[in-house]
Amino acid sequence: MIAQFRVLLAEQAARVSPGMLPGAYKTFTTITRMAPVSSSALGEALLADKAQVSRTVRDLERRGLIYRSPDPADGRVSLLAPTEEGLRRLETARDPQRNSLMRRMSTWDVDDIHTLTRLLRALREDADTP
Repeated sequence: MIAQFRVLLAEQAARVSPGMLPGAYKTFTTITRMAPVSSSALGEALLADKAQVSRTVRDLERRGLIYRSPDPADGRVSLLAPTEEGLRRLETARDPQRNSLMRRMSTWDVDDIHTLTRLLRALREDADTP
């Protein structure tokens, strides 16, 4: 299952931007989820060092997927957010997976879908808690 997840992550990354590494994809999706986010908060969320975050952010900017803007509360800090093009590419990249999941779940009982949704939310809340 973990190997399948890694393959899926690599496929998603390539659909967003050819040549994008899975780690950059994870960084990009984290930025889209947390935006606007500072580089330091991003590094904390990813458990990554400052240099690695900086390199990946530069790569994502070069690909036109994210942009920086000044933090209104602290002009020394830049906030990161996805570009419209980045969001469009992400949605397009996720469509095949979303459609596949919907096809597979089309025969499920509604109560089972509600149970899965509840459990996934609980798992996500646990993951978001330090």
